[in-house]
Amino acid sequence: MNTPASREGNLIRYIIYFIGYLMAAGTVKLVTINLPIRLWDLILFALISLMVLLFFIYRFNREQRFFDRSFSGSWLGNFGMTISLTLVVTALRIGVSWLQAYGKVKPYSFQTLYLQHESVKMYWFLVVALGIILPILQEFLITGFLFNYAFRRNTMFTAVLGIVTSGILFSLLNWQMSLPLLVINAVFGALFAWSYLYTQTLWMPVYLAVVNGIILMIMI
Repeated sequence: MNTPASREGNLIRYIIYFIGYLMAAGTVKLVTINLPIRLWDLILFALISLMVLLFFIYRFNREQRFFDRSFSGSWLGNFGMTISLTLVVTALRIGVSWLQAYGKVKPYSFQTLYLQHESVKMYWFLVVALGIILPILQEFLITGFLFNYAFRRNTMFTAVLGIVTSGILFSLLNWQMSLPLLVINAVFGALFAWSYLYTQTLWMPVYLAVVNGIILMIMI
């Protein structure tokens, strides 16, 4: 029960982490429902998001001592790979925005929400919440903890299955009522998961997810 080798313990821990993420995502929904934005809603979002983020970081770092990694690197250790993946994410995100501009892909739900309630406060809240906070929490949940618990075997099949699963979960957590957007999100999620396996550090997918989120908000 006390180590990531315990299936029952893993399931219980993952459910707790998932509930924590839902709490943070729920406060985002609360803020956007009660428009115009209210100060107390922002304070609640900040407190819950910070609490969940610190809990995720603490638990993930604590669990790493149970793993014997043959390679462990920094996301800045391979500068060329970091720049290359940054350019790939940027190009893909610009490409999606181009398709949306020409009506080939539907806008994201939060884009529609922002256009309906356009304001400076709303924009910066979306940048912080959807561009930074939630992407970080998502990568801990569907990449870091997921691979630690469910995809620990060092085989190609396990790696591919983990990447695909992570991509699907990323798409589900960023649910959109559009099949093309669901597929696009799954591709981004799979790319982030691959970067985790390649670098063996969670900070690479976290960095890429934040880059993706911020660019998405900039092009809102």
